[in-house]
Amino acid sequence: MSEHYIPASALPQRPYMRFVWGFLALMIIMAIGSIGYKIIGGEKATWIDCIYMTFITVATIGYSEIIDLNNSPGGRVFTIFIGFAGIGVSTYLLSTFTAFLLEGKINEALWRNRMEKNIHKLNQHFVLCGSGRVGRNVAHELSITGRAYVVIDVDMHEIETHLEKHAKTLYVHGDATDDDVLLKAHVESATGVFAVTGDDGRNLLITITARQLNPNARIVARCHEVRNIEKLRKAGADAIVSPDFTGGMRIVSSMIRPQVVSFLDEMLRSDKNLRVEEIHVGDGFHETTLGALNLHHSDYIVLALRERDSWQFNPAADVALKPGATLVVMTTPGGRSALAARFAAAALPQEG
Repeated sequence: MSEHYIPASALPQRPYMRFVWGFLALMIIMAIGSIGYKIIGGEKATWIDCIYMTFITVATIGYSEIIDLNNSPGGRVFTIFIGFAGIGVSTYLLSTFTAFLLEGKINEALWRNRMEKNIHKLNQHFVLCGSGRVGRNVAHELSITGRAYVVIDVDMHEIETHLEKHAKTLYVHGDATDDDVLLKAHVESATGVFAVTGDDGRNLLITITARQLNPNARIVARCHEVRNIEKLRKAGADAIVSPDFTGGMRIVSSMIRPQVVSFLDEMLRSDKNLRVEEIHVGDGFHETTLGALNLHHSDYIVLALRERDSWQFNPAADVALKPGATLVVMTTPGGRSALAARFAAAALPQEG
């Protein structure tokens, strides 16, 4: 399997039709030649003889004539015509095949070069190591919430499965435990790294490597065995998620708090892509109260405020918002971007 997958829309389409027309022309020549030699040869010539005579003429093999043309000038002229037509169509098919191979290689090289340039332009993106079932769900959430990411997987089949639904996804085919592969994904400028392969040992190595290449990135790792959680934490993972544990909690929550689970499910399925998001207040932000900010908008609702280790749920209007704090809001992707830009600014204009 090729190292890089190219979506069908990026491949050349014209050569396919050229092949069709070329083979159709060849079949027509074979049919005309067989009928013509049947007329020339008369009752002595069988259809097999006629087809064979046409084939050796078109293929320029040069075997002896099984249909006698010594006393048939017209037959010789007909053979010349079939020969020229056959050579022309054969040359056309060969050139089309050569062009198809060259265009495919050129398109692959252009696609790879374009993708590498797009990856290199990324900043504050996410690196997703592992594109299996868990990885594809992570990628789906990143996509619908408008976050840039790069997929890394050693299994090209898994990447192709993901590309069937997200054809424009940027990816690197390789082992995410390798420094060079992570650097191809521009990990040094990434906001976060997901180590979500199906192997705890591989996730541990990805965590160590990513932490060395980008000490500031947030790393979330997948872990099946509980005994490996502490190892991943010591390796540099900021958060460790166990699908088995999380699945168990989801099952019991569906039993004892079904309306809460239903609300969260509905939020995830909402056409407006509503999510509970974190908005970090930048260091250049001027301290002011929440009431002065007038945070009433159809695109976001403030749920909580966190300062260091202190939480304030449904904060009042007179609560001061300081640099370094984190707002927890329910918002759309557009609302999140607007709030992030607003609270990162040194001077904060009030909404009217």
